Amino acid sequence: MLRRLHGRGALFDTEPPGLAPRLIGLRPHHHIAAPLEHPRELPFVVLTAGRGLGKSAVLRELRAAYQGHTPIALIDCEDPQFSGSFESRPAQAWSPLAQALLVIAEQLAEPVTGARRIAFPRLMSGLIAVAAGGWGNADTERIRWEVQRMLLLNESGSWFSGFAARWAGRVAAKAVAAAISDDPLVSAVIEATLEAMTERSSGARQRRASTWYRTYPNAGDRAQLGLRLLSDHFRAGGTSREHAERYLVRALLADLTDAYTGMRAHLQRLGRPLVLVDNAQESPGRELIEQVLRDRSEGIADQVAFIAAVRGSGGQSSLRNAVRRDLRETAQRTRWTPADTAASRALLVSLPPLSSDDTLHIVDAVCTGTAVPVPPELPPATHRLTCGNPLGIALLAESARQNLPQLPPTAPFGALLTAELVLHEDREGLPAYRELLDRLVPADRLDELTVLAAAHDHDSACVLAAAGLPDDFGPSSVRALETRLAAEGLPAVPGQFVGDAFVRTLLLLRLHHRHADHGKWRDVHETLIQHYEGPEPSAARYRLHHELALGDTGPAVAYLRDTFHTLDTRTWLDTLLFVASAPYFHAHDTEGHDFAGGDHHRARIAFGHTDAEQRPPDDVDAVLHLRVRRLLNAVWQLTDPLVLPDRTLCSRLRYELEQLSNDPRASNALLWQASQEWPEAALAGRPLRTPGDEDSADDPNPNRNDGGA
Repeated sequence: MLRRLHGRGALFDTEPPGLAPRLIGLRPHHHIAAPLEHPRELPFVVLTAGRGLGKSAVLRELRAAYQGHTPIALIDCEDPQFSGSFESRPAQAWSPLAQALLVIAEQLAEPVTGARRIAFPRLMSGLIAVAAGGWGNADTERIRWEVQRMLLLNESGSWFSGFAARWAGRVAAKAVAAAISDDPLVSAVIEATLEAMTERSSGARQRRASTWYRTYPNAGDRAQLGLRLLSDHFRAGGTSREHAERYLVRALLADLTDAYTGMRAHLQRLGRPLVLVDNAQESPGRELIEQVLRDRSEGIADQVAFIAAVRGSGGQSSLRNAVRRDLRETAQRTRWTPADTAASRALLVSLPPLSSDDTLHIVDAVCTGTAVPVPPELPPATHRLTCGNPLGIALLAESARQNLPQLPPTAPFGALLTAELVLHEDREGLPAYRELLDRLVPADRLDELTVLAAAHDHDSACVLAAAGLPDDFGPSSVRALETRLAAEGLPAVPGQFVGDAFVRTLLLLRLHHRHADHGKWRDVHETLIQHYEGPEPSAARYRLHHELALGDTGPAVAYLRDTFHTLDTRTWLDTLLFVASAPYFHAHDTEGHDFAGGDHHRARIAFGHTDAEQRPPDDVDAVLHLRVRRLLNAVWQLTDPLVLPDRTLCSRLRYELEQLSNDPRASNALLWQASQEWPEAALAGRPLRTPGDEDSADDPNPNRNDGGA
């Protein structure tokens, strides 16, 4: 699959320098200095976006761009090693944040171009003091292994591994002896650790590190007591543990500051160290962000470039008042200035969806060399379906590469979603839509969202939950799910319970394929048809939408015909678009056609091929009836995200709207403008909008349909 990033130049560009080189002080992939935008105090950058928008890919690319040139660490807070006691270590001596600091330091320690390894003596001694609190019943080998791993943080040359192994044995022996006797175990371990630091080197840097814990609160200028208090606070849990963890974070940053201090470091090290934290909405990312921001706001400075990624908009309390920018706004400068609060030390950068040009480039790159030609309509159709979601674009392009040679020429675009997609050689493939849902939707709520995707608001979602979900999933569960979707970054769109059009399409596709007879699909839409019974126009458009989803076009044609001269033309067009946005998932034969015949059913109606079979009611305008019927089916197919746009059908759409604009009782200017704009938009993969919509140009979720609200 394609690995190159698209649409993220504001981060990685070199001329002019993008956000990353201005923050780190190095050009990507080069050991060449770049000008710093914030030479004194730098922001803690937090990338925000929903699932599939490329946060993890950006962090991986940053690591690849700077690895070997500057100290760099990347952790994923959803990694299992941060979710429970590591190697069965007792909970009183382990936390996700302490584990993260150990892993970060191990990665940062690695030598880079022109400079040797970085030692972390302060963090090492603090972590050993914390770990000792859980060694009461431990065996000698476990203590030896843990101590040696942490002692290696103090390594600055290859010879030190032998020293670490020797001192690990001494510390383990002292710990076991203390456990057998009445001597305080933690004190014995701390004493041995400080002895190891003293024997390690007599240099000024090591002396500073060995006395650093003298300043721990109530330590009385005694480093050994400071480490003992640190261990006690950590074991106590609650706010006492938070206090101890804050000093461990501070120890890591102090060690890094020490490594960058002095003439030798100035000559050897270019740029700043870089710490990347993925899924930082989880622990330990939340705590790390909070601790660093708090220290920076209190004047405890560091020169570490932190770039974290959080799912959603970054709504956690520690980021509530942070400066916010779209990535595109940071291409040349961030315009970031810290205020008095801790949160103001953060810079939240949202990752936007990709452009249609980006989609074109990705599809072309992935599908180059495909055995059959790629239809020219595929890139715009892909962009329309995915709304610019990078993961969606990449997987659809990969499905096209794998499946286009096997699919019949008449297969609809949606067949790329239902076709099997193989992403790993050692695993069987799954339908592409299932692979996407596994990555875009919370796994523990997939079944509920599959049903509720057809809902339009809280009330209709509660109706569906009562009819088709377990009894314990009531209104409060619906509300909690709404809150969770918002927290995960899905847009809130009036008229849709699931605001993201791409995710909603995938969920409805899963609903349709859930049972061979499509029974659940019918149940859901019939439930909503009953819910929206009533004469009110606001209810009518929703009812007609779901009747159309079941294949019944008659009520929609009648309503649009009868209201053509009574409704405001703008409202009528809004209603047409919303009703025609109904999903079309009729059963298809093995060649991808309806059972209605060889030509696509909606296109046949739109082209007038079935007019002769129709008998409009006697008391209506037959010409208007047939024209509205043709128009509805044309719009229904051309707005269907699972069908490639058809140029001939676009011409038919233009013709029908032009003919309607000739009606002297209608707003012919608005209808004529729609006849010019809609065909062009459909061919380009853009959403159809009622002319004059103010939101149409900059809509962040362009495939949405809010029912004309």
